[in-house]
Amino acid sequence: MKNNKYITPSIMFSIGSVGYGLVEVIWRGETHPSMLIAGGISFCSLAVISKGMKDMRFLYKCVMGAAAITSVELIFGCVFNLWLHMNVWDYSYIPLNLEGQICLLYTVLWAILCVGAIPFSEIVYNKLKTSLSQNFKNPTQINKIELT
Repeated sequence: MKNNKYITPSIMFSIGSVGYGLVEVIWRGETHPSMLIAGGISFCSLAVISKGMKDMRFLYKCVMGAAAITSVELIFGCVFNLWLHMNVWDYSYIPLNLEGQICLLYTVLWAILCVGAIPFSEIVYNKLKTSLSQNFKNPTQINKIELT
C-alpha cells in the first residue's frame, strides 16, 4: 500500500486522543473536544521523543515529554481560553502558573504520567510498524492486520 506511512501516525494520534480524554474525565470529570486533539499531538510527541532520543536517560525523556505536553497545553490554552474565550480550563489559582494556562504542578504530574506513557507509546509504535510492514507487503492482506 502506497500511503501506509500515514496509518501509524493516525492510529497513534487516535490512541493519544482517547487516552488524554480519559485522563481528563477521570481527573476533572469532563473534557473538551480540543483536548482530544491536544492528546493526539502529545502522544505522538512522546513516541518521537522515545524513538528520536534513544540514548537519553529515561528520566530526561520524561522531562522532555512533560515539556512537550505542557507546550501543547500552552498553545491550546492561548487559542481556546485566551483568544476564543472558551474557558476550557483555568490554572490561575494554582501557584507558578503562566496566564492560567499552564503551571508547574501539572508539568510535574505530566512528567510522572510519562513514566508509563513513553514506554507505552514506544510499544504501540513498534507493534504498528511491525504489523503494518508485514501485512502491507501484499495489499490484499489489509484485513488481516493484528497487533498481537
